[in-house]
Amino acid sequence: MTSLVLRSVRRPGETDLLDVRIRDGVVESITASGSVSASGVPAEPGSVEEIDAGGRFLIPGLWDEHAHITTWALTAKRVDLSAADSAAATLALIAGFPTDTASPGNILVGVGFRDAVWGDEPSLRAIDEAMGDRPTVLVSHDLHCVWMNSLAATTFGVSLAEDGLLREDDAFEITQALADLPDTLIDAWVAEAAAGAAARGVVGVVDLEMAWNRDGWLRRFGGGFRTFRVDVGVYAEHLDLAIAEGLRTGEPISDASADLLRTGPLKVLIDGSLNTRTAYCVDAYPNGGHGMLTVTEEELVALLERATAAGFTPAVHAIGDAANRIALNAYERVGVAGRVEHAQFLRPEEVARFGALGVTASVQPEHALDDRDAAELNWPGQTDRAFPLRSLREAGATLAFGSDAPVAPLDPWITMSAATARARDDGREPWHPEQAVSRRDALTASSRGRTEVAVGDVADIVLLDADPLEVDDDVFRRMPVAATLLAGRFTFRSDAL
Repeated sequence: MTSLVLRSVRRPGETDLLDVRIRDGVVESITASGSVSASGVPAEPGSVEEIDAGGRFLIPGLWDEHAHITTWALTAKRVDLSAADSAAATLALIAGFPTDTASPGNILVGVGFRDAVWGDEPSLRAIDEAMGDRPTVLVSHDLHCVWMNSLAATTFGVSLAEDGLLREDDAFEITQALADLPDTLIDAWVAEAAAGAAARGVVGVVDLEMAWNRDGWLRRFGGGFRTFRVDVGVYAEHLDLAIAEGLRTGEPISDASADLLRTGPLKVLIDGSLNTRTAYCVDAYPNGGHGMLTVTEEELVALLERATAAGFTPAVHAIGDAANRIALNAYERVGVAGRVEHAQFLRPEEVARFGALGVTASVQPEHALDDRDAAELNWPGQTDRAFPLRSLREAGATLAFGSDAPVAPLDPWITMSAATARARDDGREPWHPEQAVSRRDALTASSRGRTEVAVGDVADIVLLDADPLEVDDDVFRRMPVAATLLAGRFTFRSDAL
């Protein structure tokens, strides 16, 4: 058996020094610092590795409950358009950029545009003129829209309207096609991105990539991937295949993954997004329309019944207030407590239902800061009920934090800072600070409900250089992580430790 002793650690908010002994990936004991052996039993010489943590702070390992891992890894290799504040500025940024290696063929791909806050409008003519003979696809910040030129449209065999935009399912088909790259290349980029996540304390992710994603992860784990745990989401269109393969939420997928790879929830999209103005809302948008409802309540009820019977926990994507009402109606009718992904815009009566029904609010707090301008423009006078984290918490809802990477960075400290400060260090005032949650609540929502490291836990743990309950907001957002351990094995260790 192998043992590791972390000496002189502290719990957040406390001063007492502790020694933590880990044996075979499990926390075996936590004792006052300075014992002869952290377990109280003399160890065999050479069988224990001891590390002086120097008073660093010990917390449970952190999870990202909603990410798109392949798309996240690819995004890091593409042209970043997030700084552009208009259609014209976006085209100026992308024009003349070298050939993109993160897409098939000679297609140039840009990511992160936010047309919901532009003063000008995208057009097919403008992107055709700007990009000349280079097929170009620009992917919106929320992933629900693409802006492309005629050459790219020809390449993919699609027709474009005068604005050059494709939305929702049409856009998703294009982004999936753009991921048609050699497995070895994608896997290397995923490994690179995952190492960065481990350096921020991440021990697990729920991967909701819009594809049949199991086989890719089997390949990666078969090739030695061991950076974090992965719960692989299944989409509604793949439910038949998942049932046939014997998958069930929470169950291991492969012995070869050392119990790190499990089946995640069943993902069901019933509306769109705010940036694309397709989130399904009770009130009309200023420019008209209520958004898109892609699954009716009756259809959703039937799907939830079937998924639940097959052993799947449902995860319903709902952003607009009307979509959230339908999702909660369906959960109440079926009598199952699943998840709502995003829950960005809620009426007070729906907030209360999350707690009453036991539905988890799987939320992405950084979206509140990304989308504050788009929300003020498109939900005018109603943003007091946008991203209502404190209200959900006070209503008894379970909060589960994620990033929706690449929509926001896969960094739990950025996520938690957005939830607790409702602001960045950009000089802007906090946005609806009355909806901020405490740091303890944020840490719990980022660690699957674990409030502290305890004896008997699997040793998915993180060591921090600062107390997360005491540091200033700017330090909290950039929290210095000293080490991340997955079942007692280092996946990240700073030079200082």
